[in-house]
This record gives sequence, C-alpha cells and structure tokens, in this order.
Amino acid sequence: MTALKLLSRTKLYWGLIAIFLIGVLGSPMSSKGNNIFLSYGNLLDVLRQVSTTGLIATGMTAVIITGGIDLSVGSLMAICSVVCAMLLTVPGVTPGVVLGVPTVALVALCLGFVVTRFIFQNLAKSRAGPDATARDIRLDGVRGLVTPAVVGVVLCSLSLWYLLPQIGSKFGVLGVLLVAPCVGLLFGALNGFIIVAGRLQPFIVTLAMMVTALGIARLTAGQNNAVLPVYTGSNATADFEILRSLVFGVIPMPGLFFLGAILIYGAVLRFTPFGRYVYAIGGNEEAARLSGIAAGRVKIATYAISGLLAGIAAVLYVAQYRQGKPDAGAGLELDAIAAVVIGGTSLMGGRGSLIGTFCGVLIFGLLSNILQLHNINSNLQLVLKGMIIIGTVLVQERNVGDLLAYLRLPGGQSAHKETAAAKRPSQETPSLNLGGNKNETT
Repeated sequence: MTALKLLSRTKLYWGLIAIFLIGVLGSPMSSKGNNIFLSYGNLLDVLRQVSTTGLIATGMTAVIITGGIDLSVGSLMAICSVVCAMLLTVPGVTPGVVLGVPTVALVALCLGFVVTRFIFQNLAKSRAGPDATARDIRLDGVRGLVTPAVVGVVLCSLSLWYLLPQIGSKFGVLGVLLVAPCVGLLFGALNGFIIVAGRLQPFIVTLAMMVTALGIARLTAGQNNAVLPVYTGSNATADFEILRSLVFGVIPMPGLFFLGAILIYGAVLRFTPFGRYVYAIGGNEEAARLSGIAAGRVKIATYAISGLLAGIAAVLYVAQYRQGKPDAGAGLELDAIAAVVIGGTSLMGGRGSLIGTFCGVLIFGLLSNILQLHNINSNLQLVLKGMIIIGTVLVQERNVGDLLAYLRLPGGQSAHKETAAAKRPSQETPSLNLGGNKNETT
C-alpha cells in the first residue's frame, strides 16, 4: 500500500486530528495561563454535548447505509422528551402514561414474538444445512406461532406488572428508560413499515412523520406547557440525577451511552448477518432480495433502532437540560445527517461505518466548541459549518477533481480522470461487489 493510498483511507482521522490541533493552537487562555480548549472540563463538555447528536447519528448511519433517510428523529426525540418529563413529574393518569405504557406493552409483545420466532428459524436453518435459505424453512404451529405468542404475552405482562404501580406516584429512572425508548421504537418501526409496505420514498414518509410527531408532542404536552421543567429531588425523583453524573468521576453518563451505542451497534453491523444484510440492501436492494434476504424486515429494523436511540437521547436530554419540550429536537436530524456524511457514509447507500460516524460527530462537536470559545457570532457559525460540511463531503466522495474540472481550474482534468478511473471498476463489475459470479462480467 502506497503512502498516498494510506493517506486517502485515513483522511477522516487526519481531519479529526487537524481540527483538534486547530483547537489546541488557537485556544484562548484562562486567567491562570491554562489552555481552555485542553482543559478536562471543556473536553468533558464536548463529549456531553455531542452525545445526544451522536446517539441519533448512530441510528441514522444504518438507515443511510440501506439507502434511506430518517428526517423524523428530531420530532421523535421531542415526543419522548415530553413523555419522559411528564412521567417523572406528574403522578396519575396523564397523556404521557396513556401514550407510553400501552406502547411498552405492545413493543414487549411484538419483540417477544419476533425474537422467539427468529431463534426457532435460525435453529431450523442450522439443522437444514448451510445452503438453506429463509424461504426453505417451515416452522410448525407450536414453534412458529404458539411459543412465540406465549413469550410475547409473558413479556407484555411483566412490563405492565413493573410499570402500572408507578402510575399512582411518579416514574423512576428505569421506568422512563424503558418507556421513552419504546415510544421512539414504535414510531420508528411505523416509519419502516410504511416505507416497505407502501413502497414509498423514505424522504416523504419520514418528513410526514416529522410533522405528525411534532403535533403529537404538542398535544401530549398540552396547550399551556411549552416546557415541562424537571427538578431532581423536587418535582422528580433524586435518582434521575445519575444520568447527569460522571461515571467513576471520569466520563459523563451521556457519553457512556453514546460510546456504548457505537460499540454495540458497530459490532452488530460488522460481525453479524444483519449487518451484512444492511450493506447488501444499500448496495443493490433487488439483488439482495433475489439472494434470499428479507430486505423489508431489515429496513424496518433499522428504522426501529433509529427511533429507539432517539428515545434514549430524549431521556438524556431531559436529564441534561432539566426539561422536556415539544421542540426539543428541532433541527437535530440535520446535525445527525451531517455528522454521518462527514464520517464517510454515502447518501447513496452501501458504504459507511460507525467508527466514521463517531469521528464525524467529534469533528462536528469540536468545531462547534472552537467557534464558541472564540465567541464567533452564532449566525456566522452556521455559515462556517455549512461550508465545512460541503468541503468534507467533496473530499470524502472524491469529487473535488470533478468540481475543479467543471470550473476549469488547474489540476482539475487530471484529478477528474483519476476519480473516473477509480469509480470505473465498481461500475463495470457489479456482480463482484454483490458476491456474484466472476464469469458474468466482461
């Protein structure tokens, strides 16, 4: 591997290092002469601030790899923040309880059924041999219907047994960590189901869900509740403060959730069949279907996980800002998409990684922190962020040469030829990329 190729493959990490060095060298100094950017408190604040966007970007990555998009995550976070704040602060039957508790019961029922049936299918497939596909597996009535239904009912009953006694008082930390993510998961799964069953464009469906979810969040909060304050130890349980604390005095709790999501979901995408299916669908959905992949189910799962992570982000938002409000996630979907694209995930689908998204989120967070430390006007910050996003995507997609050639600037023609040559093999040999037969290409 040449040095140029190595530099090309690691350019994202060099970009992160460059942003960090800019922050270090250009940082203002405190009254004691210390570098403010490098201070432990400032770096902790960066990690804490990017954790909400990072969780949403984590779910968004898999959605974009499949060739989709999810514009509704900001509004889903708003719904979940309202439900979370209401459950924490208002006892009795409230709109948050009416929306949240039945959702948990439904999600538990469906998950129990789907997961149990999935396990039986995989056991049957392992017995049938490596050449068997999901279409070849036929489960009997007990394994295919009765047992999964019983498991679903048991999980549903257990969730209700745990949640119903909390309605009379106020919900605790574990209660809201169960309810809010389930609300997000349900709306996310609904997104995926409509996209798959209705064969509609993800942009249209999630745009409609963004508007719908915003209305539901406002209806849930009530006309007179633009903000639902949450004060731990006063109108909410004191245990909720743990979500704002430092774990072992080192890492903020929101950062731990973010890092955990990156590691777990990254391992799933890299080492499991589900991850391979996600990439295959993004590369060529029709070919994935013909190879026996249940593309519809995989896409529904990616949107459901995106909603789930939006629900977790909402709980952390309520803990950090001590409030839930119907516009809590306004514009957050755009920040998440920008971080994912900066991280090298292609909006065309089929290419990307969560380690890239992690770097993209940090680049976005460090950039914002640098601009704030220098007291840059907030409007100018938006302009600079937009320009950096465009420049980063041009570099990631290797389209700088095309831009220079279009503008007829020096170096544009040669760069354009190199870019075209790099793209030609992947365009001329689609069957190789999809695991096809070499003899099919000429």
